[in-house]
Amino acid sequence: MPTPTSRLLALLALLQESPLITGSQIGERLQIGPRTVRRYIASLEELGIPVEGQRGVGGGYRIRPGYRLPPLMLTNDEAIICSLGLLVARRLGLGGENDAAEGARSKLHRVLPTTLRRQVEALETSLGFTAPPLAGVPPQSDAVLELADAISRRRRVRLAYRSHEGERSQRRLSPYGLVVHSGRWYLAAHDHGRNELRSFRVDRIRRIAIVDGALHDPPADFDAVAHVSASLARVPWTWEIEVLLELPFDVARTRLPPTLAELEAAPTGTLLRMRVSSLDWMAAVLAGLDCDFAIHEPDELRDSVRALAKRLQASTSAGRLRARCPSRASSEA
Repeated sequence: MPTPTSRLLALLALLQESPLITGSQIGERLQIGPRTVRRYIASLEELGIPVEGQRGVGGGYRIRPGYRLPPLMLTNDEAIICSLGLLVARRLGLGGENDAAEGARSKLHRVLPTTLRRQVEALETSLGFTAPPLAGVPPQSDAVLELADAISRRRRVRLAYRSHEGERSQRRLSPYGLVVHSGRWYLAAHDHGRNELRSFRVDRIRRIAIVDGALHDPPADFDAVAHVSASLARVPWTWEIEVLLELPFDVARTRLPPTLAELEAAPTGTLLRMRVSSLDWMAAVLAGLDCDFAIHEPDELRDSVRALAKRLQASTSAGRLRARCPSRASSEA
């Protein structure tokens, strides 16, 4: 059941969201009567929040124009969501420079009422996650904000970029979207110098400036997440793989994430293309797909698959084959 404090905060939120709201609308939203509405309005005024009332037809309540509220006034539910969001950000490697998530968490705790702070701290210490934390590479917060602003305003940018090999260059880009994958931030953009779509690691970007020039429009139905995922799948590792899987395309997509492999529907299954640094690792991936397949290239992958098959056969013959893992349904029951 809502407490008077939570209703007072809810009333404050209504006044912030609406340029003018009537007493009956407040009563309907908060499920309180007219006298209680007036009492809550008086309570806000006692707290120094200038609420203006207008009588007559078209009248109502509003916060005096130009008045700025204190920066943080949260309900219980909002405080819990903020705390959980900061916990998840740290586990996803998105804590920011100098562990900004931990700094924000400390500030949030300092402004919470004593009882609520104690409850939130108890939730944080008792909550567990099934997925392991990621070691992210957070970019400079200024870079993220400046790029997001340029994307929103549809403006070109000039920036300094350092490649994976350490090569430094100046780029002029039309930025389209920011994408987070495995704790790293990526920018999907049109590179005007190379006249093509590219993906850039945001932590390798410096000295961003908005420049003149019309934004180069993205292709129709452009999807920044799909573009970055495909770019990650095309990272030039040692070996280029091409294998025909005897799997329907829709099924193959559920077993291989787009950041790992490029998939193409074929008449007899799905064509898989990947770039990997280890053929033995690739053989294990193919074995885990639970389907027949035909290796197109490289020939050396066949040797790795044969070696894996021999190891599995030897384990079976020696009676050392591990029991099958429980099904997904049973493990989550």
